[in-house]
Amino acid sequence: MSSQDEQQEYRVAAVVLIAVVLMAVGLAVGVAIQKVRGSGAKAAPAAVAAATAGDASAGAASGAAAGAPAAAAPEAAAPAAGSDDASVVVENGVVKFYFASGRSDLAPGAVEALADAIAAGKAGQKLVISGFHDSTGDPAKNAELAKQRALAVRDALKTAGVADSGIELKKPETATGSGNNAEARRVEVVIAQ
Repeated sequence: MSSQDEQQEYRVAAVVLIAVVLMAVGLAVGVAIQKVRGSGAKAAPAAVAAATAGDASAGAASGAAAGAPAAAAPEAAAPAAGSDDASVVVENGVVKFYFASGRSDLAPGAVEALADAIAAGKAGQKLVISGFHDSTGDPAKNAELAKQRALAVRDALKTAGVADSGIELKKPETATGSGNNAEARRVEVVIAQ
């Protein structure tokens, strides 16, 4: 084999190696971005059990953990169907709090996600809070849990300085979701026009 042929083989091998390394780095970056965004659907055994038992049966409603600041909530979509994590997103100016099954704990970043709503409430605009629940389990327990979640969000707004008179709790006409139980377990905060 000539020296020129050997050099050509080394070049081809180097290009292939570089391509493999770039693909691995790209994959690692993609996985890291998904973890940061929280878009990976996790179905832990407890989440699977809760999905089959219903929203209210996964545990008693717990108190709000509203005071702890964390990372600001990104504009994002509703949680994946199998997700059982608490999260908060802002979509088209509406703050949406998603809850773990059977829980009323606010997700980290709740106060930051409410920044615009808090400013509007302090400026005298009315904030309307509506609680939703999934369609599994006992309807009466689910309705009570949706109310506890809405109260947790109300308490976070009050703690942030919004007057009680600037907050309206409004039961939605249809309190259950559209088949995605993770998306259905939510509270929405809207700045009234």
